[in-house]
Amino acid sequence: MPSKYPMAEGQTKHVLPLSMFRKDGNTLYISGHGAVDSEGNYVSDTFEGQFRYTMDLIFSTLKDAGANPSQVVMVRGYVADSANLPLYNRLYREYFSEPFPARTTLTGCLPPGLEFEIDCVAVLE
Repeated sequence: MPSKYPMAEGQTKHVLPLSMFRKDGNTLYISGHGAVDSEGNYVSDTFEGQFRYTMDLIFSTLKDAGANPSQVVMVRGYVADSANLPLYNRLYREYFSEPFPARTTLTGCLPPGLEFEIDCVAVLE
């Protein structure tokens, strides 16, 4: 497994061309989060480890933006290996509850070594 997240040519590990979140009116858009530390290293080599680390990051970003998980209305999950979909669904229920956010899940679209990524949209009160 690669130990570093692949970055575009000229991109440094601390300067990404994105905002971690953006607010537009009462809608909050959270950029994709994965199990990558501030140095660009993968945090875990298991799906569950990457999932839990990533969800902690996304919930921390929600809090920083003034939101909470119950305000998430849309989730896009990216799962490297479709064999992990049953585990993804089980773990997902630990982090979100009914009424569940609308959700799209894509498989087989992540760089080698990255098992999971997520982005979401929340509506603020």
